[in-house]
Amino acid sequence: MTKEELAKHDGRGGNKAYVAVNGHIYDFSDSKLWQEGDHQGAHQAGRDLTEELKSAPHVRAVIERFPVVGKLEETAVTPESKGGGKIFMILFAIAILIAIIAMLI
Repeated sequence: MTKEELAKHDGRGGNKAYVAVNGHIYDFSDSKLWQEGDHQGAHQAGRDLTEELKSAPHVRAVIERFPVVGKLEETAVTPESKGGGKIFMILFAIAILIAIIAMLI
C-alpha cells in the first residue's frame, strides 16, 4: 500500500483506521482508543507513525496485537525528490563554465 492509499484509511467517516509502523500496516479500527482514527489527540490514523511511536510509551507487543493488513510501499528517494537535481544541474553548469574559461585562457 502506498502512503496515498494509506491516507484514505484515516478512520474518519466510517473508513478503517490503518496505521503504518516499521513498514507494516496495522488495522486499529476496532480499538476504542482510536475512535474516528484519533488516538487520544496524539496520533492520527492513515499515516506512517514509525517515527512518532519511537517516543511513545507503547511497547512493540501492544502494536503487534492488532491485525496486519499489508505492507507500506517504500518510496524511492531520488536526487530530484530531495532537491538534489537542482544542485546537480547548478554544479554541472559551473563545471562547464570553468572548462570554457580554461579553454579561453
